[in-house]
Amino acid sequence: MRIQGGRSCSRAGCKSFATMTLTYVYAESTAVVGPLATYSEPHAYDLCVLHGTRLKVPNGWNVIKAEITHEDVGPSDDDLMVIADAVREVASHSVEVDSVSSPIPAGQQIGRRGHLRSVPN
Repeated sequence: MRIQGGRSCSRAGCKSFATMTLTYVYAESTAVVGPLATYSEPHAYDLCVLHGTRLKVPNGWNVIKAEITHEDVGPSDDDLMVIADAVREVASHSVEVDSVSSPIPAGQQIGRRGHLRSVPN
């Protein structure tokens, strides 16, 4: 039974849920297996427990396996505090807007850029 929204293993024919992400560092001949990445990346491979433990690499390559625990899911309290401090610092700087040179009609959004967007006051 599949849970809605879960990512599946990248191995062909495997229908199991991914629990870890494999990435290669070609310059250092290293394979890195760590916790499941937040987003699916084009050059990373999501693996289930079975395929993650059976991972084989070319001769001469190193494997780095980060210990995966279910307790370490998500950012730590320290990570969240650093983000909150950065947001507070940016918010403390006032930004002056010249409404005469760039009028924005009421209720209209300013264009999107990437994952952020600007909304008029």
